Amino acid sequence: MVVALFLFGALIGTAAHLPVPVTVVAGIAIAAWLLIFLTRERRKAGSTTKGAGR
Repeated sequence: MVVALFLFGALIGTAAHLPVPVTVVAGIAIAAWLLIFLTRERRKAGSTTKGAGR
């Protein structure tokens, strides 16, 4: 958690010094990565519950 907060603070500090278009593109890339991660995790969780006898 501490490392995540440190990285978040570093990213916010970096975003303050970057041009707006670069910040927006980076934000979109991070959001896309999180969306892909979410769908993979849900798919993985769905496949394990099906085999559990539900």
